[in-house]
Amino acid sequence: MKNFIPDNVSEHTNVYDVLKERGFIEQTTDDEAIRELLGKEKIKFYIGFDPTADCLHVGHFMQVIIMMYMQKYGHTPVVLLGGGTGMVGDPSGRTDMRQMMTVETIDENCNQFKKLFDRFIEFDDEWKYEGNGGVYAPGRANKIPDPGKAISVNNAEWLRPINYVEFLREIGPHFSVNEMLRAECYKQRMEKGLSFLEFNYMLMQSYDFMVMARDFDVKMQFGGNDQWSNILGGARLTKRACGKDVYGMTFALLTTSDGKKMGKTQKGALWLRAERTSPYEFFQYWRNVEDADVNKCLRMLTFLPMEEVNRLSALEGAEINKAKEILAFEVTKLVHGEEEAQKALEGAKAAFGGGGNTDNMPTTQMERTKFAGEGIGVVTLIKELGLVPSNGEGFRTIEQGGLTVGGNKVTDKKLTVTVDMFEDNKLIIQKGKKTFHVVELI
Repeated sequence: MKNFIPDNVSEHTNVYDVLKERGFIEQTTDDEAIRELLGKEKIKFYIGFDPTADCLHVGHFMQVIIMMYMQKYGHTPVVLLGGGTGMVGDPSGRTDMRQMMTVETIDENCNQFKKLFDRFIEFDDEWKYEGNGGVYAPGRANKIPDPGKAISVNNAEWLRPINYVEFLREIGPHFSVNEMLRAECYKQRMEKGLSFLEFNYMLMQSYDFMVMARDFDVKMQFGGNDQWSNILGGARLTKRACGKDVYGMTFALLTTSDGKKMGKTQKGALWLRAERTSPYEFFQYWRNVEDADVNKCLRMLTFLPMEEVNRLSALEGAEINKAKEILAFEVTKLVHGEEEAQKALEGAKAAFGGGGNTDNMPTTQMERTKFAGEGIGVVTLIKELGLVPSNGEGFRTIEQGGLTVGGNKVTDKKLTVTVDMFEDNKLIIQKGKKTFHVVELI
């Protein structure tokens, strides 16, 4: 069993209360019924992941953490890989239509997702869905999942073989177009244009819920707040078509105190694979969150007990940096392991001038001759290092007080960087609060 969550994470014994305490729960289809269900039964629940890339990002990680909590308290996570729904694309939360992917790309992305999930959740890989014989023909699994283990299924198994006319006849009558058009996921797209392809998405996701409730007794669907309309559609369809009561719960998206989505960097998304976002960059992102966001990040992205979360996030002034360091270490440890988190911490200590080791900071080796004599202009250097896209941006960074070289703030736009500025053949350059780079002489 992967034991990421300590036993002292909460005093509560019902996972509903734990999720509530950590501030995850945004909306549910029935608060009281869900709390009672999760307290008296060990249920199967699912979260769907459409394979829009070959790697999970930090937005997905919130959902992974939810599954880890549920598994800790004895429930069975069902990871639904969207090999079928990914062929259409979810319009929820988007202002434009998703890029269409080939079947090969979708299948490869699903495989990469599963590998990442294996790092955090223990699966019963012998469990398999054995399919059904048509839209309304019940299917079955080959066995009951091993206690304490999650299961994974791909909706390509029941969506790709569908006969469209049969699907329309059996599922279509349960949906009102008027109701669908009132759904938030469609409403925000009506002005710019919603394709008929995407209009089908809600039916497909709803059908997922119905199939899993009918064929292997899934009782809840969880998702981000942008999935509310789709979850309601699935709960209604399952009740109308199968007579089964199922439930839904959505979670707050990970946003900053001023409402912006977290996990976006200058380079794009904050990925969970080291080749896409290095452990050092990952660590630095969390080390540099705003003071107002420390409590939310500690609550939602670490497994520290709430008492410790509240103590750390109450720190003020320079002390809050200690809380940010703990946050960055804990999240990096979860995603990349303790050894990589320790290396990132060492790199950060070096960057912030508190000693430590620069080996784990982004480094560029350059010829010593480049810095001999009069040296190289600082703006030319930071452009070469990729810290700014243009000379103009470099000059603006200096004007705004955002560039530090060797621990000294740069005020002269014509400063030249020379050999004598290097210590042990290394020079740390800092742009803004968050970006550090080492130049090493060879």
